Amino acid sequence: MRDTVRVLRDEPAGSTKNVALAAARNEWESFQILVRSESPVKGVSVEPGDLRGPGGSVIRAADAVLYRQHQLELTRPTNRNADFKPGWYPDALIPFRHPLTKQPLGDARFKAVPFDLPANETHGFWVDLYVPAGAKPGKYGGTYRVTVEGHPTAEIAVEITVWDFELPHVPTLQTALGSPADQMRGYYAGRAKAGQGPAPKDWDGVTAQITEEVSRHLVNATPAARLLKPQPESDGSYRFTAQQIDALRKFVDTYHVNALPTPHPSSVIKDPDTERGRLHAWLKSFDRMAEELKRPGVTFFTYLKDEPNTEEDYRYVQKWGRAVREAKSVVKVMVVEQPWTEPGKRGSDRAWGDLFGAVDIWCPLFSLHRQDDAAKRQALGETIWAYTALCQGPPTPWWQIDYPLLNYRVPAWMAWRDQMKGLLYWGGMVYWSKVEDPWQQAPYFVGKGVFQQGQPGLVFHGEGSLVYPARAVGYDGIVPTIRLKALRDGIEDYEYLALLERAGLRAEAEKIVRSLTESWFKWEKDAAAYADARAKLAAMIMEAKRK
Repeated sequence: MRDTVRVLRDEPAGSTKNVALAAARNEWESFQILVRSESPVKGVSVEPGDLRGPGGSVIRAADAVLYRQHQLELTRPTNRNADFKPGWYPDALIPFRHPLTKQPLGDARFKAVPFDLPANETHGFWVDLYVPAGAKPGKYGGTYRVTVEGHPTAEIAVEITVWDFELPHVPTLQTALGSPADQMRGYYAGRAKAGQGPAPKDWDGVTAQITEEVSRHLVNATPAARLLKPQPESDGSYRFTAQQIDALRKFVDTYHVNALPTPHPSSVIKDPDTERGRLHAWLKSFDRMAEELKRPGVTFFTYLKDEPNTEEDYRYVQKWGRAVREAKSVVKVMVVEQPWTEPGKRGSDRAWGDLFGAVDIWCPLFSLHRQDDAAKRQALGETIWAYTALCQGPPTPWWQIDYPLLNYRVPAWMAWRDQMKGLLYWGGMVYWSKVEDPWQQAPYFVGKGVFQQGQPGLVFHGEGSLVYPARAVGYDGIVPTIRLKALRDGIEDYEYLALLERAGLRAEAEKIVRSLTESWFKWEKDAAAYADARAKLAAMIMEAKRK
């Protein structure tokens, strides 16, 4: 079945035994295999097959990435989820093999296969197919097999049409979803302190797995902090060493990075007014580094302030942001705030003023984005990203486990429609601190005083987490979720739209996008409609290519 639909344990598995997909070259495409039986069965597994296409071309079974969907029970809704259905929700994905070594995983608490299927429960497998950049266009077909001990093998016909165009290796949509590798250190340190197991011994190996996993889902990986820390010189200047620049270039190229967070300027100075010269000297080192790096598509940004909600916060952004921007550096000032003054929040006299002139990259919450106000800043060369956290304001595509998977895909369509350049999410994707074991209880965030109308104890299932700790499945690192897969689909959809825009067809593409997403508060809820629209976009890209 389609990848952007979540099926709970008590829902039917369906009876279709064929899969029809389509993708560009250098694109991931996914499907689910759902199983259910009236009586318990043992040893369920999935065997992938080669998909053969034009002129002997093959999308190899060995390159498919298979997972079993792990389910968690939710008995109460995320705040404001009026459509909540209690039940067992699939979320974490248990891989068949180690993501880096590709070797079978040994014994662990949770194993993908063989899987013993209980009676009258629907469980799922997830298949990721990668279409190589050099694949010939046309139809590819083959067979996947579902095997069960003591029962006949079920065969699934899989067909994928490879469209005659290629997605770039570096995504157009920029992302800032934190650094899971850094946050994993804190997670394991906390567990070790609580006597819940030792920290990993091979941190380099853990970091490599996490970085590759994040990159494979088209999310910007974060390099080691030392690579973005210029060295002070005796004359008061700063510089990056040749070794730092070489290592950073390799990281950017290997993991297809398009945006890099720089250290906060307060890491080198205490006051931008009295130390303006030192601040500018520090920023100048980034300018020289960027010139030597020779990767003009990479944006450097400093995350100056998260959600400035007090007068003191506003004064801070005004002071630091304007000082940084005065240097006209490659380092851009990012602030998680909307480019307009919210009535009531600032006081009737607007005594706080505004943040104009202090911000390069604005990140309004989905619910606080106003395109008319954003367009005024865009016209001045400033950039707008989109940002989500909790469930604030009128309903938007909120990111929690009990909301539809489409909520993770559709923001990319909305962002492109409004000429937004990036998506930001807090938490580093690994916010599991509220539960002892995220494999037994869904990770969540508890809001206390988050909303004016809210009450302490508001629950947000999966807030701040898009991956799970992998030790439970046999290695140290992370495993993805089906929500992260849906987000990757959205980033790839954005690429289709970007290709059309570069081909001079923005107006035509925008008609399709606006037919599905009227605003950040009103969008088509049928996931199939986006697959159909994506096919139309692909046809437009191929037609433009032929001209």
